[in-house]
Amino acid sequence: MIDLRPLKPQLENKPIAIVGLGKSGLATHHACVAAKIETVLWDDIPAIRERFLTEDLRQADFGRFSLLCLSPGIPLTHPQPSPCAVQAQQAGCPIVCDIDIFHRAYPHMKTIGITGTNGKSTTTALISHILKTAGIESAVGGNIGRAALDLPQLSDNGVYVFELSSYQLDLCPTFAPDISILINLSPDHIERHGDMAGYIAAKKKIFRGNGTAIIGIDDDWSKEVYADIKKTQRKTLSISCDGAADIAVSPDGILAGFDLKQCKNLQGPHNWQNAAMAYAACKAQGVSDATIFEGLKSFPGLAHRQNIVAVYNGINYVNDSKATNDQAAATALRAYDPIYWIAGGKPKDGGYPDCEKYIGHVRHAFLIGEAEEKMAAWLETQKVPFTRCGTMDRALAEAHAMAQQEKCKNASVLLSPACASFDQFKNFEQRGEIFSDLVAKLASVKTEAHA
Repeated sequence: MIDLRPLKPQLENKPIAIVGLGKSGLATHHACVAAKIETVLWDDIPAIRERFLTEDLRQADFGRFSLLCLSPGIPLTHPQPSPCAVQAQQAGCPIVCDIDIFHRAYPHMKTIGITGTNGKSTTTALISHILKTAGIESAVGGNIGRAALDLPQLSDNGVYVFELSSYQLDLCPTFAPDISILINLSPDHIERHGDMAGYIAAKKKIFRGNGTAIIGIDDDWSKEVYADIKKTQRKTLSISCDGAADIAVSPDGILAGFDLKQCKNLQGPHNWQNAAMAYAACKAQGVSDATIFEGLKSFPGLAHRQNIVAVYNGINYVNDSKATNDQAAATALRAYDPIYWIAGGKPKDGGYPDCEKYIGHVRHAFLIGEAEEKMAAWLETQKVPFTRCGTMDRALAEAHAMAQQEKCKNASVLLSPACASFDQFKNFEQRGEIFSDLVAKLASVKTEAHA
């Protein structure tokens, strides 16, 4: 837990209002209690309020509070601002999240901040892994893993690595990471920011103040951000997998002389972009190329995100259960070829236009869940062979048997559903865990049979 005692003198003996008692809100409350900082709690959900001593803050006088710590899940402006946010703004009470509170307590601490529409979690975890490989004291949290104020207290030589959503950045009026990363931009969370301009404005807050700015320039929106930030006081580096840049990855995956194809859990151009971001950040932190490349090669990947859970007779078994929509699944289809594709689940609107771009990589599809008929009809239009399997165990068994029989070079059995999980599973994590467990059992049976 972060020691918030250095924050207390700044608060002028006023309590902190905490609205939203989820992971970050409760971590803030516990850290404040440990530092003897008074808190007043509120949550809109009655079942949550029953567990705590709360006060209805929707019509409160926020002049009595030093800060409003607002959960990132609660609207600040759109589609309609929280009543608590309105009251705080009218009273001139700063509205923050836990990450900004961390910064107010420890403005001198070394921080790396990562944002972007896609790839945040992988890039954040990859940077953390490389820092650990280099023997640098570090902790990772924010929008990934643990809440900021639940992280361990590092020494002054430590580095905090934060994944930052646009919601969190909207609630960071003072936080300025020493190394700030924008991976990419595409339309997302528009309902919370009003329009694309509002979404981009939130993301650009990561570049407040001095330090290093690392910006991907492989989309037009990010190119515009790069042009703007280059005019500021930040040292600005461009990253590209699609052309010239300060740090560029070649079309065949070469980064600063290092072949990224050696990295089994960083397959495909989207992961090469993540690797380039991590390379730039860790270089800026003073890590040597040799150590960075060692970290890239040994990166274990993130669970349920194109994680190779087994390799059997040269066939990769890939858990990409996190791919709950067309765009995410298309990213995986792009990265592997040929593919025995396990897809389906609870369908989402909009079809599969992004997947169509890489459908030629699919040798055979194995369909499960409520989307089975919809995906079968679509695959017929794409002239892709498929098998209706219904359930994960049958789909994996069929895909495994075909892949092992055909023994295509560089083949992968890929779970990348392009659908939500809620028809047959509690969440995408359970779906991925079941897939991984089934892979382990299949491989074990086959290994014993061939012994």
